[in-house]
Amino acid sequence: MKLNLPVAVEKAFKQLESCGFCGYLVGGCVRDFLLGTPPTDFDMTTDATPDEIIACFSDHRVVETGIRHGTVTVMIEGMAIEITTHRTEGDYSDNRRPDTVAFTRNLADDLARRDFTINAMAYHPKKGLIDLFAGSQDIKNKMIRCVGDPHKRMAEDALRILRGLRFAAVLGFTLETETGIAIRQNCGQLCYISAERIAAELDKLICGKNAKAIILAETTVLGVVIPELLPAKNFDQMNPHHCYDVLTHTAVAMETLAPVPRLRWAMLFHDLGKPATFTRDEAGVGHFKGHSKVSEAMARARLTALRIRKSIIDSVCLLIKYHDTLIESDKKSVKRWLNRLSEPLFRDLIAIKRGDNLAQAPEYRDRLASLQRLEVLLDQVIAEAACFSLKDLAVNGHDLIGLGITNGAEIGRILNRLLAGVMDEVYQNEKESLMEKAKEIHKC
Repeated sequence: MKLNLPVAVEKAFKQLESCGFCGYLVGGCVRDFLLGTPPTDFDMTTDATPDEIIACFSDHRVVETGIRHGTVTVMIEGMAIEITTHRTEGDYSDNRRPDTVAFTRNLADDLARRDFTINAMAYHPKKGLIDLFAGSQDIKNKMIRCVGDPHKRMAEDALRILRGLRFAAVLGFTLETETGIAIRQNCGQLCYISAERIAAELDKLICGKNAKAIILAETTVLGVVIPELLPAKNFDQMNPHHCYDVLTHTAVAMETLAPVPRLRWAMLFHDLGKPATFTRDEAGVGHFKGHSKVSEAMARARLTALRIRKSIIDSVCLLIKYHDTLIESDKKSVKRWLNRLSEPLFRDLIAIKRGDNLAQAPEYRDRLASLQRLEVLLDQVIAEAACFSLKDLAVNGHDLIGLGITNGAEIGRILNRLLAGVMDEVYQNEKESLMEKAKEIHKC
């Protein structure tokens, strides 16, 4: 096996060799090469100690990114390459990090400490692939399997629980039987993991091509970090519009969306308020009045607890809030929604509505045609450079001040009235006529 490596990586190999050491590519980049996916990061392991690595690359910029654990980052031709000394690890008393780290000259010892076989392979340009735990075979079999005892691996570092599910979701792999059992039996240990690390894994997991299968099969595990999923599992909607229970509908709808975290988060939470709002009418049909509001509140609370960026949370919550709102298919309505959401978020809302409808009973997928018409109208409005925000209005606050209107609140009221009139095509977006309308509004 011969890999086509970037020049910077080849130079790193040669530099280590010139100093009397041996380096290996390791982990995700080797896995990605075998999967036929271009690696984005290149990590190396070596028999050189951290001090020896620093000395070896003295003519390059070196950052001591994790010196206590043997890791330094070397900058070669603009590429950051993490180089870590071969190491063994002691106990993990905090369920996250080893209490002690010991450096070793033995590559096999270093590979044996890693989480999954697909991440425990190494590569050297002359020696080829070093695969001591059959990771390449597990890639062929599309399987996630722990290195060594899976129960020990999960107990050492609880984040591996989510990493295992994330790899299964992203790669479309299945969990090896004992690895799956260990993940489920140890999932309670996720309480020891920081919110930021959990969120980083979940971002990738929900965007995976196999996210639906993992969410439905491993709800109990995911419920440790997203407990709002648990009531939705097998919750019968008792409504002819729906052919799935709440969680299955959610997972099916998610799969229709582009793998963008804000879209996937919005769809994951859009109906999780249904169990709390469920009622049945006299005919026994299920209804969920106010579920959007409850789902939005659930999403905001959970995503805030996961320390997800506020701008993402705000976008997710707007999409959930309006996911079930009827939108008229005309230009006036499109402009009003653009004013409310912005173009990117309005397009996201249409995608959410389409996915929601696609996950309903086939005979009730009647919204798809109107959503398509809505997209056509949206494209037309954008192409026409129509006015749908104050910045597009032909007059501004300075113009109104020129009319002698100095009160800020009054200026805001007039501008918003003018904008509403322009969006509803009552007024033309022309400065002269709008100034006259402004005078009339001010007098009212």
